[in-house]
Amino acid sequence: MSERGFQLYDTTLRDGSQQEGMVLTVDDKLAVARHLDSLGVGFIEGGWPGAIPRDTEFFRRARTELDLRHAVLTAFGATRRPGALVSADPQVRALTEAGTAVVTLVAKSHTGQVTRALRTTLAENLAMIGSTVRHLVHGGRRVFVDAEHYFDGFRLNRAYALEVVLTAAEAGAETVVLCDTNGGCLPDEIAAVVADTVAATGAAIGIHCHDDTGCAVASTLAAVDAGATHVQGTAHGYGERCGNADLFTVLANLVLKRGRDVIDPALLGGLAGTGRAITELTGVPPDPAAPYVGAAAFSHKAGLHASALRVDPGLYQHIAPERVGNGMRTLVSDMGGRSSIELKARELGYTVTAGSEEAARAAARVKDLESRGYSFESADASFELLLREELAGAPAGPPFDVTTWQVSVARGRDGEMRTEAAVELSVDGTAVTATGHGDGPVDALDRALHTALDPAFPQLAKAELTEQRVRVLSGGTGGDAARVLIRFSDGARHWSTVGVGENTVAAGWRALVDAVHYALLDGARPDRAAVPLATARTS
Repeated sequence: MSERGFQLYDTTLRDGSQQEGMVLTVDDKLAVARHLDSLGVGFIEGGWPGAIPRDTEFFRRARTELDLRHAVLTAFGATRRPGALVSADPQVRALTEAGTAVVTLVAKSHTGQVTRALRTTLAENLAMIGSTVRHLVHGGRRVFVDAEHYFDGFRLNRAYALEVVLTAAEAGAETVVLCDTNGGCLPDEIAAVVADTVAATGAAIGIHCHDDTGCAVASTLAAVDAGATHVQGTAHGYGERCGNADLFTVLANLVLKRGRDVIDPALLGGLAGTGRAITELTGVPPDPAAPYVGAAAFSHKAGLHASALRVDPGLYQHIAPERVGNGMRTLVSDMGGRSSIELKARELGYTVTAGSEEAARAAARVKDLESRGYSFESADASFELLLREELAGAPAGPPFDVTTWQVSVARGRDGEMRTEAAVELSVDGTAVTATGHGDGPVDALDRALHTALDPAFPQLAKAELTEQRVRVLSGGTGGDAARVLIRFSDGARHWSTVGVGENTVAAGWRALVDAVHYALLDGARPDRAAVPLATARTS
């Protein structure tokens, strides 16, 4: 069970959706809400009904399509307008029509915001807060109040900021959330203001931080230490400008570092999976270095680290990554040595010891290839092919021979650019030729390879080129060299390969051949004693 009285509140679907480049459909919002609920958060703020049509539709559909097990759905909106009757205010009516058990109201707590932005008097602002909270509470709603610009307002006029908190609490607000709306405060100021507000008002206090100083998570934790019993944040720290407090990091720190059972501890293992799922839905590229949930959160590259990790993973990891559903990764590069090779081989399912000749040869090849522009840390499939060769003690190419290949680009009479690739291969001694058309050279070569090889290797049919990254490397008198990293998927698995060449087309071709070779491996995990390589056609 989660810690009684502590409120973990997610605002991804409202505040987080203001992230630049993020556009969520109603279906996306429903799916994100389900993932957040499975993680065990206490409250999910769905949006602003009445102000945003998509959010109004979300709440309408949520009544029948969301079956939340842990979270309480919350509607967000503003207090009544200045001089209006709360019962006649259309925005307040929209909040009640959303049908949620909890409503969160945003209210001004900064005197300058009241007079210049809201354009009303300080007294009327307090009346707006009190009447709106009472109206909703009398209607059977639980009410949270977000005190906007609280910390800047407190600095300007402490007495008025405290009066806003008291007005909301006395009207029936369950929690008053202090918002660092501009994100300009540091943790020590956050802690001091929260402690002062708790002592002066006796109200239940929450915290809502933005990350404009890079301190949103630290400030949120400082607020909890100072007496806040409600924290707000967003998945991956999404939000406008620099984003909000990352709720995933806050949650993990509260559970693992502060010993606070703010969710059912058994659910914490779903943290990284929830992060990945939400990233797919939002389309916002994930930060690989994000604490706890990032792909690189528990990855190790330096040889010194790898050597220690062989003895005890805890020597260079502050928690076991499995506790948050993540895993340790070893990055193979010229910075590593035999220990890195051993750890990465073990990660891929091979038996290798750091002191073996095979590990030494593999480490030497990695250092040599990376000095020529290769990068294996994001190309596990290319590294696995290299490793298998060293374990076998002999070169092992794909189960086909390349005779020739070429790419041509031409502009048609209609002005459209057309890219065509032609390949000539030999499969089991039989010559095969094929052509392919694509959006670029690598795409066209991929389609030509499919045409040539799919009949002989049906398992390739599902392999799809999903991503390619090109980087031009500084070269010598012969011109620049290029590195191409490509990513494939067959629906069930993903793999990445790398190629380096005198130009992007040659580099892309080498990465493609590696990708196809990897797809045709028999799946065996050879050890040092027996190394069955895929040197013949597989079925």
